[in-house]
Amino acid sequence: MWNKRFILTVFSFWFIVAGAWATHNRAGEITYVQIDEFTYEITITTFTNTQPTTSGWPPVDRPVLEIAFGDNTTAMVDRVEMIDLPDYYRKNTYITTHTFPGPGTYELVVEDPNRNEGVSNIPNSVTVVFSIKTIMQINPALGPNSTPQLLSPPVDKAALNRLFIHNPAAWDPDGDSLAYKLTPCTGENGQPIEGFTFPDDISMNETTGDLVWDKPTELGVFNVAILIEEWREGVKIGQITRDLQIEVYETENMPPELLSEQQICVEAGDSVTIDIKAYDPDGDDLVLTPLGGAFEVDNPATYTTTGTVADTIYGQIKWGTDCSHIRRQPYLLVIKAEDQDEDIPLADLHHIQVWVNGPATQFISVTPTNNSIELNWFSPSCDVTGYDLYRKTQSYQWLFDPCLTGIPQGSGYEKIAILDSAITTFTDNEGGEGLLQGFQYCYRIVPRYNDAPGYASAEACETLVRGVPVITNVSIENTDTLNGKIYLAWSKPTEIDTVEYPGPYTYRVFRSPDLWGSNFEPTPIATLSGLNDTLLLDSGMNTAANAYSYKVELHNTNGLVAQPMVASSLHLKTYGADNRVVLTVEKNVPWINHTYAFYQVDGQNEILLAEVDTLSFLHENLPNDEPFYYRVKSTGSYTESGFVYPIVNFSQIARGIPVDTVPPEAPLINVEANCDAFYNEVTWQSTDAEVVDVELYYASRTDKPLSMLRKFPYPDTTMYRHTPELSVSGCYSAKAIDSAGNRSAFSAKVCIDSCDYYDLPNVITTNNDGLNDVFRPKASDDIILKTIAEAEIQIFNRWGNLVFETTDPRILWYGRDKHTGKPVPSGVYYYICNLKEKRISGLEERYKVGFVHVYHTK
Repeated sequence: MWNKRFILTVFSFWFIVAGAWATHNRAGEITYVQIDEFTYEITITTFTNTQPTTSGWPPVDRPVLEIAFGDNTTAMVDRVEMIDLPDYYRKNTYITTHTFPGPGTYELVVEDPNRNEGVSNIPNSVTVVFSIKTIMQINPALGPNSTPQLLSPPVDKAALNRLFIHNPAAWDPDGDSLAYKLTPCTGENGQPIEGFTFPDDISMNETTGDLVWDKPTELGVFNVAILIEEWREGVKIGQITRDLQIEVYETENMPPELLSEQQICVEAGDSVTIDIKAYDPDGDDLVLTPLGGAFEVDNPATYTTTGTVADTIYGQIKWGTDCSHIRRQPYLLVIKAEDQDEDIPLADLHHIQVWVNGPATQFISVTPTNNSIELNWFSPSCDVTGYDLYRKTQSYQWLFDPCLTGIPQGSGYEKIAILDSAITTFTDNEGGEGLLQGFQYCYRIVPRYNDAPGYASAEACETLVRGVPVITNVSIENTDTLNGKIYLAWSKPTEIDTVEYPGPYTYRVFRSPDLWGSNFEPTPIATLSGLNDTLLLDSGMNTAANAYSYKVELHNTNGLVAQPMVASSLHLKTYGADNRVVLTVEKNVPWINHTYAFYQVDGQNEILLAEVDTLSFLHENLPNDEPFYYRVKSTGSYTESGFVYPIVNFSQIARGIPVDTVPPEAPLINVEANCDAFYNEVTWQSTDAEVVDVELYYASRTDKPLSMLRKFPYPDTTMYRHTPELSVSGCYSAKAIDSAGNRSAFSAKVCIDSCDYYDLPNVITTNNDGLNDVFRPKASDDIILKTIAEAEIQIFNRWGNLVFETTDPRILWYGRDKHTGKPVPSGVYYYICNLKEKRISGLEERYKVGFVHVYHTK
């Protein structure tokens, strides 16, 4: 469906030509409230001028406005409220209900000619269409959504050379995150106004919504637009644009000064008391006005002026919070102190963030076994939607902060379970694998209130019952492909439940030829009687190529007493690179390794290269193609006492050979389009002296994969002229190849869009002299048909009557009326071209409008 707004432009044009200016719009916005799955109540708010223009034209009043819903439908919306305000302002409210066809993104646009006269940063504002727009996203997966309500009016006053602050006091009833940006004011079709400029030294706080103008230096009326984005779960779900008008006056009046707190955090159920004080340096009377979401909710906050003393006013906000007030985002309270100066009233603005957080729960009991811990907790005082359970080894405490909910970053706590609200017990057994011995396990639980985390519980810590063998050593004693040897040691269990599991006891040792214990043999490699024999030297394996993992099971006459732990040997891997060898350690052990010592092995000698706390080391400045041998030693421990300390283990001896495998840097490329000759000139350059070839790649669109065009010898060839099949638009990249055959990564992709070939004449003369006889694009038929996929062209006379239409992008209008076939009268005609151009992003719609003069000469 083609956009038909341009048809209205025809009549708007002739209306303007006639001089009938409609000048009245100052500011406004579009908001909505979702009332059903796809049905919304939409509110249009405009602020208009009620004062005649300097030339005497009266302002136009609009009892009805048209809105485009973004789903190819429009509606006429009646005004439901009109309020006349001081300083020639009128607030107009229009409300309608609309049902959208389904999920999707919709752009709501209202246009009304024109803006009020004399806006300094909009050229000839009295002739510029006023428009406001809001973008909504209907996404059932993200839940229902209503726009924020803007509680502060979009008209304000500033003083020359004085700091000015405006805040829209946005209140989002859904609790979504809001982000604020400055954006140009819009005109026809909701597009930025040509020639619009922002005033100097104006900025936007993206978090608080404060628009700050650092001392205006020019008198007059200025308009800017504030873009307010809604974000939920990391997804932008909508945005509204407020068109704001600011009048700058010259005055001797000094603005008041406000004092108040900036942030308050409370637990739901607690009371909030905020004292506010404002002072006026000129001694003017003051009025305090608080705005914000806390005054809009059920059981809202209240404000009271508590006193005035000379040039000072005192006020107090009180709020008895409850569980319904819990939300992830703070309540933003905007406090405005305005003086009552007879010349120009001025104001100061403060904002206060009030966080209402959900209460914590606490653990009732924490009960350990050999390989699991059972946790129980009580439900908090407010209804929860679930719990997040966290765990870490070893205790971590932090001071209580009423503004800190959930688990702080850097604490080391990891989330191990997301639980429903009905669950108040959980057994932590590492997903059925069993917890490892030798550690203190600490837990905290955080209740969830919809998407808002509550306060974390107090920490609860426990250690496992020592009822299983705890492995401490898996160390390679001999590196060999056939007769490798591994030293295995473990700590005996000291807290066996002898009532449930009476002796006698045996150890059964199992081996798996990998890191993770995925292939344990069914038959143990050793069976040891009693509890005191805790050492084994295993042999006859290929320790040169493989890592090995072990488990030690404790059995009595009835079978397995408890699930065992698994521990592996250290496995050292080497990767040869240009004049270097990269050493990397792989391991699967239940204890914590603190350091790794990397050695170079030279016959019977071992040379320490480095001792580090990471799993890798780079041995550099080596000759290529010569073998080097390495070994690594780990040193670690369990966090609990009663085990071998330190725990020392060795890897196998591994060979590494430096080789040149380092790819060159990607080349730099540049692309320039030659629109007349229909080709793109691509040039490239490499900073790597070893590059011998360059491969050039191309894709016709940004969403298409790159394919290789050609390979060129470098530096012999550094330029290629590419003639694409359909359009000069496309993306290019390149790879460099060095003398060792190493291929670089792709260079940064350089994309070039299609040339603008659709240039139309503004005059045709139908005298059959072969010059300008037909209305058509200036480019050749071949280029037009290559670059334009679809077209819909309409030509109107000055009365708005359609005289010609075609779907041929070449147009080929000979100045004849489609209805009669006769030549149209000489004069000016208006055309609308709805095109689908082949662009770099695919087919893109383009709207081209203009005038053509038709002359019938002999």
